[in-house]
Amino acid sequence: MPNFSANLGFLWQELSLPDAIRAAKEAGFDAVECHWPYDVPVDAVRQALRETGFVMVSLNTRQGINGPADFGVNAMPGREAEARAYIDEAVAYAASIGCLCINAPAGKTGGTAAAESVYRANLAYASAAAAPHGITVLVEPINQRDAPGYHVSRMEQAIATIEAVGADNLKLLFDCYHTQISQGDLIRRLEAARPYLGHIQLAGVPLRQEPDVGEVSYRDILAAIDAMGWGGYVGAEYRPRGTTDEGLNWLRAWGRRGRQGSEVEAK
Repeated sequence: MPNFSANLGFLWQELSLPDAIRAAKEAGFDAVECHWPYDVPVDAVRQALRETGFVMVSLNTRQGINGPADFGVNAMPGREAEARAYIDEAVAYAASIGCLCINAPAGKTGGTAAAESVYRANLAYASAAAAPHGITVLVEPINQRDAPGYHVSRMEQAIATIEAVGADNLKLLFDCYHTQISQGDLIRRLEAARPYLGHIQLAGVPLRQEPDVGEVSYRDILAAIDAMGWGGYVGAEYRPRGTTDEGLNWLRAWGRRGRQGSEVEAK
């Protein structure tokens, strides 16, 4: 049975982060994750996590001074000081709330060799900063359709970077949505990535909606993840078709109780 983490960058966006954590608990999730929590006081997030008994699985370093146009700066030549300030901020915040992982987006570099050199150096810096706190740093391939020019879009690229840096706490974030668009063959790729896995995420393909719609059979994917012996979380990082609560039948189909206390056995 998978352990599901609610990605609060997309789910319950109408709520404050602490209230979204509480909503995820009521909905039957097992944990939470987020994107950029930095405008929310640490104490408020820590209190919500304590109330719910949840762990924060992951958070991201900031996108950069240009926001989505940057999509991260960790592989941006000439912006190393900015990248490392974001890394320091993320490590401090994550450590203060007991967050397990930090995702370090590379940015839209076009995939140059110079950018890869900067990326590896910044990932080594991030891994060293995170290690004393027991925090894992994540490398996530992002598909080129959603983020043209993003530095790393294929699983093999990410693994090559992880191997080159060589830090024990540097791992792969395997996002099923991005990988399906970029490469497909999800089950075989998950199996190949198993030694490097730090986190897994899912969403329906091609519209990034609930995982009960689209071209991917997540019943098969999740069964394969279980068969691999994955003991971590599977993050629900999708954009709801309507309200978050209206789209949670997929979660209840895995035996999780919703707000109304209903429970549906997975078929």
